[in-house]
Amino acid sequence: MHDDPSLELLVAPGNPGIAELGRCTAIKAMDLAALVDLARAERPDLTIVGPEAPLAAGLADALREHGVPVFGPGAAAARIESSKTFAKQLMLDAGVPTARAERHVRPGDAKRAARSLGAPLVIKASGLAAGKGVLIARTLGEADRAIDEMLVGHSFGEAGNEILVEEFMDGEELSLFVLTDGTRVVPMLPAQDHKRLLAGDTGPNTGGMGAYAPLSLATPALVDEIIQRIVRPTLRAMRAAGSAFSGLLYAGIMVTPDGTSPRVVEFNCRFGDPETEALLPLLAEPLLPRLLGVASGEADESPLRWTGRHAVTTVVAASGYPDTPRLGDAITLPSSAGADVHIFHAGTARASHGRLMTAGGRVFAVTAVADTLAGAQRSSVRTASAIEFAGSQYRADIAWRELERHAGAA
Repeated sequence: MHDDPSLELLVAPGNPGIAELGRCTAIKAMDLAALVDLARAERPDLTIVGPEAPLAAGLADALREHGVPVFGPGAAAARIESSKTFAKQLMLDAGVPTARAERHVRPGDAKRAARSLGAPLVIKASGLAAGKGVLIARTLGEADRAIDEMLVGHSFGEAGNEILVEEFMDGEELSLFVLTDGTRVVPMLPAQDHKRLLAGDTGPNTGGMGAYAPLSLATPALVDEIIQRIVRPTLRAMRAAGSAFSGLLYAGIMVTPDGTSPRVVEFNCRFGDPETEALLPLLAEPLLPRLLGVASGEADESPLRWTGRHAVTTVVAASGYPDTPRLGDAITLPSSAGADVHIFHAGTARASHGRLMTAGGRVFAVTAVADTLAGAQRSSVRTASAIEFAGSQYRADIAWRELERHAGAA
């Protein structure tokens, strides 16, 4: 993806896809001491911390202590994602619109809260659960089962030792990414994620089966309202709490059918996929100078420039995903995907004999860029279908709501 010969990319731990772009080193994302040693030895101009777990564990803090420029929040600010309880209380205190919720650690209390709110409702693991610790309960019986799974069965491990019993918000969700140094705010294009495994947004919840951008629902007026009523008050509250946020703030926003003010579903503290894979190919300017500005505390607030085209990202997942993804299946990639198609590796690895194999639940994210949304969808699905491994699964309907809107307006 990058063609600047002066740019050297060092990745830990990386995968076979990014290995074609930079130098990978076999240091795990949670080996904070080894990562700090690596940064001190290599002296990078910028370090970008991708996953949420090392951010929550304090990797950005440790890097900054050693004078390493870093894009990503410290552990105190990363609580906006790592503790849904912290995020909910912060929003309530700051007057940021969000769903009503109660925090619970005992099943009986949680079930009583469910009856107080009434079905449908949402049961959330408070901690980090790889984007999957959210269960929508259509009935009180489903809510009781979800509560027992988390608090008694520990289905999400320690992440579910504390849960939120939350009001269900009906409507359509969008994702807004914001580059921020804690004060200055630079919104990216809004995108829409598709969390459910199956077509028509049915089936179990996942980390994300695809995304697209831009979306007509997110008018400039709506984006401005989200910035003024949600993003800036949240950043002010975090500064006031002594946990100023610097990096990428991801706001999941629910837009209700009745047109009332947008409300926060959740915050994340880093670039999230599959939206990132849909957004970045639409950028009409280099991203790196913007990230350097954030890391230095002097974010450039001028609007980002975009191509004006459309992007659709289709996730190709392993057999058994999301519950028990099968690993170790041999992969065959298409010989050519085209200039406007990007195949991003996620859960891939090289076997000892060099063959590309599945190594995670979501194996690839296939992004196609085109002048029309329908064209981007067709191209993305065509390439996703050409990736071969046993039991592969993907959704062929990413952006279906937007395409229906286009058809209705025609």
